[in-house]
Amino acid sequence: MNLFLQAAIEIAREAGSILRAGYDRPKEIEYKGEVDLITDSDRRSEELVVSRLRERFPDHAIVAEEGSRQETANAKYCWHVDPLDGTTNFAHGYPCFCVSLGLLQDGEPIVGAVLNPVYDELFTAALGEGAYLNNRPIRVSTVPALSQSLVATGFPTHHRKKSANINYYWEFTLRSHGVRRDGAAALDLCAVACGRFDGFWEFGLKSWDTAAGTILVREAGGVVTDIDGQPYRPGGRVLIASNARIHEEMREIVARVSEQVAKA
Repeated sequence: MNLFLQAAIEIAREAGSILRAGYDRPKEIEYKGEVDLITDSDRRSEELVVSRLRERFPDHAIVAEEGSRQETANAKYCWHVDPLDGTTNFAHGYPCFCVSLGLLQDGEPIVGAVLNPVYDELFTAALGEGAYLNNRPIRVSTVPALSQSLVATGFPTHHRKKSANINYYWEFTLRSHGVRRDGAAALDLCAVACGRFDGFWEFGLKSWDTAAGTILVREAGGVVTDIDGQPYRPGGRVLIASNARIHEEMREIVARVSEQVAKA
């Protein structure tokens, strides 16, 4: 197995144990914004992940959601870490959250590991090696049209009144079997990779939200682009992921609604 992926798996399982234990205990909750939460489990998970990565890969850069950084001059590799994606779900006892580790080489995703510790679902992928769920190969769905699809999106926790995503939500709801909003982008991308969702779009995601999920979707046969159809790079403003078959339909809707929003 890819040595980087093996490390990501081992670290994700360690961090997952922290999250699983914290899930069954009273939560220590703080606010980073109006509705943006952080718990003691976020911090403990990040501390573990970052310390393990520093031990194993001292020459790699690290970017983590809760502020941990390791900056190495001209680093070829950079880990993007979400120690607890879906903190609000976690805080409310909704079992849709995960730890996500993605490795970029010169800005391109090459390794991803995402673990939901409640269901013990481990999604993994490495460039050119396929995508897996608990060591079993996964593929995107074969749904041929948006009208037959189930898609997902997410809404921001910052500047919520400025978000125009409700306009996109409306359009996709009318043109598909439905839109789901589970509150954990990394798991939404994993759901596209294994065919539970046929597509996913969201705005303003951070690199730690998408680094692992992007390589998972691509290795499972899907497509991840920006609004112009160019390959998505983690941290980009707009992400559109799909099983490839419905991608142009999704992209056209996002582009059309974007024009309408701009004119409003």
